[in-house]
Amino acid sequence: MPGRVAIFIDGEHLNAVLRSEFGSARIDYLALSNRLAGEANILRTYYYSAPAYRSNPPTPEENDRYTSQRQFFRALESFSRYTVRLGRLAYRGNDRYGNPIFDQKQVDSLLTLDLVQLAMKQAIQEAVLVAGDSDFIPAVTTAKSEGVLVRLFHGDHPHSDLWQEADERIQFSQSFIDSVRRQS
Repeated sequence: MPGRVAIFIDGEHLNAVLRSEFGSARIDYLALSNRLAGEANILRTYYYSAPAYRSNPPTPEENDRYTSQRQFFRALESFSRYTVRLGRLAYRGNDRYGNPIFDQKQVDSLLTLDLVQLAMKQAIQEAVLVAGDSDFIPAVTTAKSEGVLVRLFHGDHPHSDLWQEADERIQFSQSFIDSVRRQS
């Protein structure tokens, strides 16, 4: 009998993989969750991100980007068993070309807390992690110690220690992305 799975998607990581490895493929997030879960029963899919930055006063472009992103988050939350968890962006100045530099804050912590809490409450038997960052290693280690099988879905360059810590590792392929591609 299939177990219960929670899916944890680092939105910025997934976006970077889709951009750099799959030509900015646009995907159907409900189909993605179902494909990531395989035969397991989905408890919930968690999508982690940070709202787009808006200066004070915001530019029209910032407002447009923010509004578009909010619509995307609302669309995800309209799916059954989907939760969007938001951190924030911190402005860190400009690079040498005058482009703003931002750091995501709280996003990794939110994902870590959710994974560890579900594992410790024995609410899941499997965790699917779409990420590539070594910040998740302690959460993966803790989940595994609680008996949770951790599957890492990743792009070309996940952190080697995260890759090593996961129970199973699956690199996104063109056929996988094509199977969850959004139909226009």
